[in-house]
Amino acid sequence: MSRKRRIDAPRRAAYDALRQISSQDAYANLVGPALLAERRITGRDAAFATELLNGTCRLQGSYDRIIAAASGRDPHKLQPTVLDVLRLGAHQLLSMRVPTHAAVAASVELAGAAIGERVTGLVNAVCRKIAARDLDGWISLLSEDCDVTDALALRTHHPRWIVEAYAELLPADELEAALRANNEPPTTCLVVRPGLCTVAELVDAGAEAHPQLPTAAYWKGNPGDLAAVREGRAGVQDPGSQQVALTLANAEAPAGAWLDTCAGPGGKAALLAGLAIRSGERLLAAELQPHRARLVAQALRAYAGDNAPEVVCADGTRPPWPMSYFARVMVDVPCTGLGALRRRPESRWRRTPADLDALNPLQESLLHKAIDATRPGGVIAYVTCSPHRRETTAIVDAALGARADVHRDTADTQLWPHRDGTDAMFCSLLRKG
Repeated sequence: MSRKRRIDAPRRAAYDALRQISSQDAYANLVGPALLAERRITGRDAAFATELLNGTCRLQGSYDRIIAAASGRDPHKLQPTVLDVLRLGAHQLLSMRVPTHAAVAASVELAGAAIGERVTGLVNAVCRKIAARDLDGWISLLSEDCDVTDALALRTHHPRWIVEAYAELLPADELEAALRANNEPPTTCLVVRPGLCTVAELVDAGAEAHPQLPTAAYWKGNPGDLAAVREGRAGVQDPGSQQVALTLANAEAPAGAWLDTCAGPGGKAALLAGLAIRSGERLLAAELQPHRARLVAQALRAYAGDNAPEVVCADGTRPPWPMSYFARVMVDVPCTGLGALRRRPESRWRRTPADLDALNPLQESLLHKAIDATRPGGVIAYVTCSPHRRETTAIVDAALGARADVHRDTADTQLWPHRDGTDAMFCSLLRKG
């Protein structure tokens, strides 16, 4: 008679979330918290499950190479459910303070409970082989036949193509630090909705004011514990995202309405809306996807009055708004998200160079339509959460080369986690002639 396997709730939640990420292209920052809330996993158990899930996703490519070496087979020829158990086991064995015997036993229990007894022997054998070396030992072994770039990619847990893209942009002595910064989870940063909340209110509640940004404060703990966040008078937003919004808001521009052409999920729009109202203007926030447009409306829910922002579901490449109308335009284009790898742990292994081929024409079209929508003398902020040259300066340079009615207003801004403590946001401020 087979025994009934039992697995602790945090590991089971991490496994179930990882299965959604692996099989359904779900996002760790969405499915992880949702499962924890659904199963009422809190405190230290929630912290353990979060690190197990996010850390596994972040180092997945490296773990797959270790699993291949330990098992003697292509990991992608393993049953997908078994591979996910082994990935979770590798993270516990190599990157968490879990005793070896506990990590192996828990992985076997998870495999038996979630998949079936027939796979427990394999999981046990592979986990024990993984445990024979520490992470540095595995990286050293696997790097023996690598060139310099592959060795750096393995050591910093990135695909080679991302390492090459970063190497084009950064001095050689900064490259490894920049890549390693993507492996450090960011500190939670809050943003006020101007006119509805102040940084002083957040500080009084226990936050720490940002040293440079007048809209930002750092927070330790659950943001939902703050009344201002629950009420929509404040939110969570990376300081880099706040900085590019402030760049647009603080630029010289004529009077007139403001536009956010790709507003979902609404963070920049919510900040811009308050700044527009402060200037006596109104923001139009547009988003193509209906579910993302609803997120924008939720982010803007606390604003009211004659200048309250408007949300529309619209395609920025085929806009319904009038041309040469807006004084300030934000075009935060869809991109690979290579600037937010520290908060989107699975994305580095999900994205490929082919994504650039699909995104670049869309980025070009959105920028041209944003320029068309701007009145003479108005300003356009072209923004991406990616430092990749093909998504940043190449798009802007092409637009400037193709038209005579717009020019760079200031030098482009490229932020970096290792330099600025932000996502790797890019912003080019253009002015309509």
